[in-house]
Amino acid sequence: MKIRLLAGLLVLGLAATACGGATVESSPSSTAAPQGGASSAAGTVKIAINPWIGYEASANVVAYLLKNELGYNVELPEIKEQLAWEGFGTGDVDVIIENWGHPDLKKQFIEEKKVAVEAGSTGNKGVIGWYIPKWMAEKYPDITDYKNLNKYAELFKTSESGDKGQLLFGDPSYVSNEEALIKNLKLNYKVVVGGSEAALIKGAQQAQTQQKPLLFYFWDPHWLFSKTDLVRVNLPAYTEGCDADPKKVACDYPEMDLDKIVSKKFADTGGKAYDLVKNFSWTNEDQNAVADDMTNNGMTGEQAAKKWVEANTAKWQAWIPK
Repeated sequence: MKIRLLAGLLVLGLAATACGGATVESSPSSTAAPQGGASSAAGTVKIAINPWIGYEASANVVAYLLKNELGYNVELPEIKEQLAWEGFGTGDVDVIIENWGHPDLKKQFIEEKKVAVEAGSTGNKGVIGWYIPKWMAEKYPDITDYKNLNKYAELFKTSESGDKGQLLFGDPSYVSNEEALIKNLKLNYKVVVGGSEAALIKGAQQAQTQQKPLLFYFWDPHWLFSKTDLVRVNLPAYTEGCDADPKKVACDYPEMDLDKIVSKKFADTGGKAYDLVKNFSWTNEDQNAVADDMTNNGMTGEQAAKKWVEANTAKWQAWIPK
């Protein structure tokens, strides 16, 4: 998710240290040799890891297959969403496995710089929205209409939001229309940055179990919906072009067909690795299963990927190039 994703400030965000600067950090298992005696002569594939668990689930399954079925080495550098696109030109990134829209980045890096290309849908349908715990929707039935949010702003006040209601946000790099929505819909709320996906999850779980008011930004696909009862707030319906001007956005997020972006060099020379990435397509349920194992069942990304691969042979065999 994510996407999880600051739509209005993407160009600035590429250089901003608030989004992680230009430093590329690697996860502890960022480079892994092929298993089962497979040769690494096929080369190395660099899949950027953006900071939400659904993305990590997709990346780990593709990485597992690249290593164990095709004999590639795989690096999984942890890079903020917008900065990953810069990696296409520098050679630091071959693949962004889950892209949430970003028409401005596509224009910049695909159309203008010509260092990246689209590699097809992931099969996942992505939706960003505002959510509240189910108990609030039951206690205040009209709260799910944005027109009534100001009436309930007092409930959502926190020390961070002052005299306004709090809208809890996640990682600063996520796609966000929240500031514009609050301003243009004349809502008495303030965006409070929790800083991570984990902060959003913890807040949502506590809000439900402790009956605490919470309005927060979140997205689907995500395993949280299967374990915590949440209700989406209805913002003005999305219509084509209603989000064209980031400063004037006054509509909900669209449902997105999440896609894959790869470097032009990888598309031209990646061989079977590129074919596998291009062929990769699964469901929200598939992703949630792997993400749940990684988050709640004590599995590493590789272990969760292995479990899914062993249980879904027919699906992934269709991705393997002949």
